[in-house]
Amino acid sequence: MLINNDTIVKDTDPIIREKSEIVTLPLSKEDETLLREMLQYVKDSTDEEKAEKMNLRPAVGISAIQVGVKKQMTAVVVDDLDKNGEPEHFEYMLVNPRIVSSSVQKAYLHSGEGCLSVVNQHDGYVVRSARITVKAFDLCTNKDITIRARGYLAIVLQHEIDHFSGILFYDHINKKDPFKEVEGALVI
Repeated sequence: MLINNDTIVKDTDPIIREKSEIVTLPLSKEDETLLREMLQYVKDSTDEEKAEKMNLRPAVGISAIQVGVKKQMTAVVVDDLDKNGEPEHFEYMLVNPRIVSSSVQKAYLHSGEGCLSVVNQHDGYVVRSARITVKAFDLCTNKDITIRARGYLAIVLQHEIDHFSGILFYDHINKKDPFKEVEGALVI
């Protein structure tokens, strides 16, 4: 499947608001191929030369619904720093990910969030949990895994998992006060 800026489902298409279905394991060849293509999109999208040549918007994650497939699959590539300031690299091809616990403490990106499916600007803080635990099948390791995510990775995973319920990032923005600061929140 060709995945680029022209083929990604935008928020003007009602399918983006539809619920995604649980995927049967083991993965079919078709689902495995799609998930690998989604991961490749994310990797290629951050390479300026490839992105320009292939018409890709930069991304850290993509969910199957964004390519018109209503299945609970997402590919995520995140580079971040650990609590000691050391670089960390996360790469997942998740199937049926679910959040099993989340922190009371909130977090948000100071610059706000973006999405491959959202063309128009939506300014404001997208308040999410600062830490989450996710259980899923990961095609990268070919096994069931538990991810304990904090900070940026936690925000990215929540954003992608929201897609399975037809929720977009701007649904979380406070309509009356988009830049209302949240006391005690981790600001990234």
